[in-house]
Amino acid sequence: MKKQASDMGRRQMLKALAVGSAAGAVATVSGQALAASPEATPVVGKSDGYRETDHVCSYYDTLRSSK
Repeated sequence: MKKQASDMGRRQMLKALAVGSAAGAVATVSGQALAASPEATPVVGKSDGYRETDHVCSYYDTLRSSK
């Protein structure tokens, strides 16, 4: 009886290792796929550029008057 119980423990451990390895592989592959997707990459150079709006001008005026 004791030998059968230890065999079951080994089987459970091997099953857990197999499932854990498979889950780790799936997580790695899906993470790499998400990192390579075009939605995940930031868009560079698509801004409108610098615009001197009213609140920026008023900030600059406060800097000039504090000197």
